[in-house]
Amino acid sequence: MSKVLVAYFSASGVTAKVAEELAKAEHADLFEIKPEVLYTKEDLDYTVKTSRSNVEMADEACRPAISGKVEDMAQYDTVFVGFPIWWGREPSIIDTFLEGYDLSGKKIIPFCTSGVTGVEKAAEHMQGILSGAAVVEAGKRIDAGSSEEEVKTWTEMLGL
Repeated sequence: MSKVLVAYFSASGVTAKVAEELAKAEHADLFEIKPEVLYTKEDLDYTVKTSRSNVEMADEACRPAISGKVEDMAQYDTVFVGFPIWWGREPSIIDTFLEGYDLSGKKIIPFCTSGVTGVEKAAEHMQGILSGAAVVEAGKRIDAGSSEEEVKTWTEMLGL
C-alpha cells in the first residue's frame, strides 16, 4: 500500500480545513507548509500593489522561506499539495516547497481552494517547476464546505 502525504499552505484557514478532510479520507499524514514569516491581513491585501503577496507573485523567482520540513519525504509515493489560488496559480511558497525535496518518481496531486478559479494553470506551472522529476496529476478545486465523503469520492476516482 502506498504512503500518502497531504501538504498544504493556508493563509486564512480555508485550505487547512480541506486538507484535514483529505488527510482523513486518505488516512494520510498531514504537513502544514508554514512561512517563516507569517502573512498578516495587510500582506494578503491584493488591492494594495505593494502588499507582500502581490510583490511575491510578481517575482517569478520569489521563494518565501518555509518553517519546518517533512522529515522523510522518501517514504511517500503520493503527495497532495493544497493551496489557495493567488493570481491564477499556486502561491510562491508552494514553489519553495516543491523545490525543497527530491520528488522524483512521486505522484503530485494539487488541490486548491478558490471561489471560481480552477487548479489547471497551477498544475501546469508546478509541472514546469518539477521538470519532469515527478508526475503532476490533474488536480481539483475543492470548496471549503466539502465533506469527507465528497473528498473521498474524488480520491477514489484517482484510483488511490
